[in-house]
Amino acid sequence: MMGYYILAGAIMLVSMFVSNRLKSKFRKYSKLHLQNGMSGAEIAQKMLRDNGITDVKVISTPGQLTDHYNPMNKTVNLSEAVYNQRNAAAAAVAAHECGHAVQHATAYNWLQMRSRLVPMVSIASKYSQWVIMGGLLLMGMVSVGVGQTVLLVGIIMFGLGTLFSFITLPVEYDASNRALAWLKSANMVTSQEYDGAKDALKWAARTYVVAAVGSLATLLYFISIYLSRD
Repeated sequence: MMGYYILAGAIMLVSMFVSNRLKSKFRKYSKLHLQNGMSGAEIAQKMLRDNGITDVKVISTPGQLTDHYNPMNKTVNLSEAVYNQRNAAAAAVAAHECGHAVQHATAYNWLQMRSRLVPMVSIASKYSQWVIMGGLLLMGMVSVGVGQTVLLVGIIMFGLGTLFSFITLPVEYDASNRALAWLKSANMVTSQEYDGAKDALKWAARTYVVAAVGSLATLLYFISIYLSRD
């Protein structure tokens, strides 16, 4: 188990570094006020209109960095700061979340695939670690055969979460690309504001990369334990 704790610690440190950089970037670009004077909510509403989307609502949601698009009720949920603020960071986040709405409206394949996995992954990610730990305990205390079977089930469940995290990558990068392309083509930002929005979204995307790589590394570690006991 020592190897697992070392791996988990390394992943946590990298994740903390990227998360802190992301927060730092958003603080920086929150001070870069938009010359057009539009709020995040207004940016989102205009992007939706420009893409012919009329059945998606833009609403404010509590918290910080809680922004997301909900395909179930077709809402772009913007954190209070993004919803009300008029800066490059708010514009980037608002446009990015609308990028997901555009993906939904155009039946973007990767988004559809991710949506189909949500029900299974929500259950698997909740219990996979417990099943894996249970398998390891059974292998050491009761029966190697039974423990290996339980461990394999846990690994499969964890693998679903890893697959989901990798499918999320093209979804997030595509949403950012759509956002930046629209911000430029619609002349919503100056060149300086565009560079700030691009930098902020780059670091936001890296949080998903770290999560995916960390999940894969953990999955491979559990697989190695399973194979070493085979």
